[in-house]
Amino acid sequence: MSERIEKIRSLLTATFAPVECQLVDDSHLHAGHAGAASGAGHFSLRIVSDRFDGLNRVARHRLVYDCLRDMMTSDIHALNIIALAPSEVAN
Repeated sequence: MSERIEKIRSLLTATFAPVECQLVDDSHLHAGHAGAASGAGHFSLRIVSDRFDGLNRVARHRLVYDCLRDMMTSDIHALNIIALAPSEVAN
């Protein structure tokens, strides 16, 4: 696992104590894209946490972006987010 992925996962875990956190580096799918040239990555995230309970999608995304704020300017070019409360996940 890359250092970048480990750092993102560590920040998310510390902030959200997720019951599920799937983070995928999709950077290879964006070769040649302007953001790829900067060295910043493209990622897909599926995170399930009690912290999202009662929040709408925009509020959930804001929390994730706030958590990763320092990485958004240099390490992360694009982040596809699926943020759910545990009650929204089928058992």
